Amino acid sequence: MSNTFGSFFRVTTFGESHGPMIGAVIDGIESNLPLDVGRIQKELDRRRPAQNEFESQRKEHDRIEIVSGVFEGRTTGTPVAILIRNTDQHSKDYENLKDVYRPGHADETYEARYGVRDYRGGGRASGRETAARVAAGAVAKQVLESKGIAIESRIISIHGRKENFDEVLEEAKRKGESVGGVLECTVKGMPKGIGEPVFDKLDAYIAHAVMSIGAIKGIEFGSGFSSELLYGSENNLPCNAGGILGGISDGNDIGFRVAVKPTPSIAKPQPMKTRDGGIREVGIEGRHDVCICLRIGPVVEAMTAIAVLDQLYARTGR
Repeated sequence: MSNTFGSFFRVTTFGESHGPMIGAVIDGIESNLPLDVGRIQKELDRRRPAQNEFESQRKEHDRIEIVSGVFEGRTTGTPVAILIRNTDQHSKDYENLKDVYRPGHADETYEARYGVRDYRGGGRASGRETAARVAAGAVAKQVLESKGIAIESRIISIHGRKENFDEVLEEAKRKGESVGGVLECTVKGMPKGIGEPVFDKLDAYIAHAVMSIGAIKGIEFGSGFSSELLYGSENNLPCNAGGILGGISDGNDIGFRVAVKPTPSIAKPQPMKTRDGGIREVGIEGRHDVCICLRIGPVVEAMTAIAVLDQLYARTGR
């Protein structure tokens, strides 16, 4: 199983949704970098569940513990290890799902690949794993900000609506359903000349990182899919390139949008395949988001930061 991303700035995550802890190990970070632990915690707080009625009510405080790689507030150049303990698992909520494959989840594919699966919330395939990514990404963001690069995101639409999100969310919750959305991410202050041509183009590398997030089902840079409606002279305008030309940053802001799927775990009963080949109609109990889009911004920013910093180190060194 691949659990590491990056070549020069390498992030490995570990742990399961209902295990004792999750975490990240960061290798390749430069030494003597001031690291603000409070800012890492702030990023985790942005992603933390149960902040409104439409998010999972799993009450994890997500308090980070840095157990290596930092001394007196500065990085030492050795691996930075961050732990996040799980404190509010309700594994019993999944007992009725141990012999069925939840639609829209990785249950059946994980079992086909590994011959075993953790049915308690999906194990490594759970969105819970993204907390570790956010912690690592918060470190990458601080490194990038020291170089004048900032990353931010915002929700563009939810279930096709560009405003009045609560109406859509309330309706979905009432029906025992979920909804998806579109998120925009921007990298500001990106220098010109970052990215590797051919197979490791900067946009391809960012796409690899962001598409590794389980809930992301599509990505587009610049004019993206709407470029088919433009003439060449229109599409050639810098604003349509998304800040990347030939796989290399052109000095403008990098901009892309991602499609976030509806949460696959819903209360509404659905037909599910069983391990013995049958079909059973089951509603998924437990605590789940009505819309993942509300909490996924910090995750998208984190994976973008990790990818951008890795490419920056590849070009400029540490």
